[in-house]
Amino acid sequence: MELKGNKHAVVVIDMLNDFISEGGALRVENNEKIVPKIREMIDFSHENDIQVVFIQEAHRKNDADFKVRPVHAIKGTWGAEFIPELQPDEDKGDYIVQKRRHSAFAHTDFDLFLREEGIDTVVLTGNWTNVCVRSTASDALYYTYNVVCLSDATASKTDEMHKAGLVDMGLFGQVMTTDEYKKGVKQKFSQKQSN
Repeated sequence: MELKGNKHAVVVIDMLNDFISEGGALRVENNEKIVPKIREMIDFSHENDIQVVFIQEAHRKNDADFKVRPVHAIKGTWGAEFIPELQPDEDKGDYIVQKRRHSAFAHTDFDLFLREEGIDTVVLTGNWTNVCVRSTASDALYYTYNVVCLSDATASKTDEMHKAGLVDMGLFGQVMTTDEYKKGVKQKFSQKQSN
């Protein structure tokens, strides 16, 4: 599968204590399974000069989001912190975007950052495939970015929810595994060098 776009950003969505760690307010066991794949993608990105963007849900105490979901990821609390295995490395250029809604684009500087960096493709990883990942993917399309979703670096509460999110994203982006993505990057890189 040939990758679209010229400059990519690997996006790590909401890999926070409240979603992954024991005692997290919205902990989903499936999320633990994707931690090694996301770590692999972060390391691969750093080695191949691909931008990494960490998305951090960071709500205010009385956020309107809590009218429909339990209180979680309050800014400045343990629940809103990134899990120990997936910490941003600002020395390597990782960027953090804080959000209060499902989509990383909703009322944040995510789009501005991507445009400033000349990025045309977002590569999505993280949790709640059918909610935050899918919302970010659909907004990315509205903002005219190419969308890639990594099927084995995303997860949701149930496998059915995960698969439904992937089906939706397959309508407006590319869905592939981390290995397929890395292979595509290497092919693209070798083509550029031979030209």
